[in-house]
Amino acid sequence: MATHKSLGKKLRLIKATNSNRRVPAWIMIRTNRRFTRHPKSRHWRRNKLKKA
Repeated sequence: MATHKSLGKKLRLIKATNSNRRVPAWIMIRTNRRFTRHPKSRHWRRNKLKKA
């Protein structure tokens, strides 16, 4: 990936990084562990982001 990124690409990467976190513990407690993993979680090697 290029060293100099455009602002739009940078913002998309930041959004993807922030959304790639685990489900908070208080949500697991509140839902009796019904949601243990995040449905939109992504691994950097397995699932790639869309190019657009």
